[in-house]
Amino acid sequence: MNGSELVIECLREHGTDLVFGYPGATNLALYDAMYRQTAVRHVLTAHEQGAAHAADGYARATGRVGVCMATSGPGATNLVTGIATAMMDSVPVIAITCNVTVDSIGRDSFQEIDIFGITLPITKHNFLVKDIRELRGVMDAAYAIAAGGRPGPVLVDIARDVTTAEWTEEMENAYRAAKRTDDNHDGRVLSADGNEELAGFAGSRDARQAAAKNFRGILKKAKRPLILVGGGCIAAGAEETVAELAERIDAPVCETLMGKGVYGGTGGRAMGMVGMHGTKGANTAIAECDCLLALGVRFSERVTGNRPDWCSQAKILQIDIDPAEIDKNIAVDAYAVGDVNDVLKALLPELPEQKHVTWMARCGKLRSEDAEARKAFYEDRSSIALSSRWMALLLDEMTGGNCIITTEVGQHQMDIAQNYRVHSPRQLLTSGGLGTMGYGLPAAIGAAMGRPGTRVINVAGDGCFRMNMNELSVAAKYRLPIVEIVCDNHGLEMVRHWQHVYYNDRYYQTSFDDRADYVKIAEALGVPAIRVATRDDARKALERALAKEGPMVIVCELR
Repeated sequence: MNGSELVIECLREHGTDLVFGYPGATNLALYDAMYRQTAVRHVLTAHEQGAAHAADGYARATGRVGVCMATSGPGATNLVTGIATAMMDSVPVIAITCNVTVDSIGRDSFQEIDIFGITLPITKHNFLVKDIRELRGVMDAAYAIAAGGRPGPVLVDIARDVTTAEWTEEMENAYRAAKRTDDNHDGRVLSADGNEELAGFAGSRDARQAAAKNFRGILKKAKRPLILVGGGCIAAGAEETVAELAERIDAPVCETLMGKGVYGGTGGRAMGMVGMHGTKGANTAIAECDCLLALGVRFSERVTGNRPDWCSQAKILQIDIDPAEIDKNIAVDAYAVGDVNDVLKALLPELPEQKHVTWMARCGKLRSEDAEARKAFYEDRSSIALSSRWMALLLDEMTGGNCIITTEVGQHQMDIAQNYRVHSPRQLLTSGGLGTMGYGLPAAIGAAMGRPGTRVINVAGDGCFRMNMNELSVAAKYRLPIVEIVCDNHGLEMVRHWQHVYYNDRYYQTSFDDRADYVKIAEALGVPAIRVATRDDARKALERALAKEGPMVIVCELR
């Protein structure tokens, strides 16, 4: 087989059944190999950025590694925003690009770009393959790196002549012999510093026992404990263990944007999202707790605000798989490094069973106040006008949590995060760390194709919709069950709000005066669409969209 056939074989061996991409001159051999097999399907997106976001959405929705492909030069650079999005949110994605031939690299050849150098800061690891003998090992390593530890994106850039070079039987035998030698171990893994440790919980046995003792001592004294869950809990599959922990120490549970769904939004201990755009109840609980157990969170400034004053009355305990996150943004009183689920399972037998009746009653009151405020807003009959907050509450009511929600970035994103009760992990897919406009629609495509038969709803602002609305053609081609909700206020709502708050209402370049007709655009791309302006019409349109087998766009005229 040649190098391209070897790449496809590696994809198949690692369980990849779907690849998102776009062909070009340097990766044609890969596409020819794809043509001659059926195990791995390819989805042609409208743009390479769409391919990267679709692979990201696939990975977030399924828990498996997402794969995207692009050619050299602009094809590769068009992947960059999607790769950076995956990096910031710790999503396992492999981006396969093909460069010019080995002897043309470094000569400013046509469509040559140093994508290896460009992506060094925004990948977990990357490779430039200039020798066919390295290719199988690189592909195996790419999967191990992308999915292992703290997940993240990996770039594999392959020289064009490597994709056509012959992978001989001798090369295969040599590779398998080396792999058998490498695999001959006793189940232990290398930690970041090269020392052998038990997988899942770094540190010696004495260190692990000391961590358990520190956690136990602090939690035993706590009167107002609070659990904060982040994206690391989803990556670890820790939702059941988190629920067991909450019961054991009798604590409420808050979430970051990336941790939504770890503890179901309708659960009796759920306080909602913390931070700048969080719920009043969750932020009040953070301010009043005396012990915060942070699980798989990185304490971004959107969560903490003014860090010296944040959670200043509490002892803070942190568990994270990435040692670089310990004490990086918030100084903690005790910590453990490792997979959140593994660490919690080891710690749970050591933790005391507790009851905090007064504290739980206080948090229950905060939860009730938030719920009553949402209900009062949703049921207010004094206005029929639409808003992204009201649409979030409508979605919460009408879907019952039985769908995947993707979002773009902006006010609608925060309204979904505050008001849509996410029931389970991998149900809300959104760009958190990078805040990428144009992410939601291609991510919805990846999610819909990764979990066939599942209804996916993407909530977008009109500004975000303009970024990658061409991907509607992909939803139409595959008749994907995607509902695209466009919150149309003819401008960039969140940025306009900042101009109001910080720039004395000097509104500039945040209004769309062209009045583009998104209904006609959607229909031109093959997707039926409707514009609504009242709450009754929005409800009817959503009922119709949820009943359809294929995609539909609902443009909501906001006031």
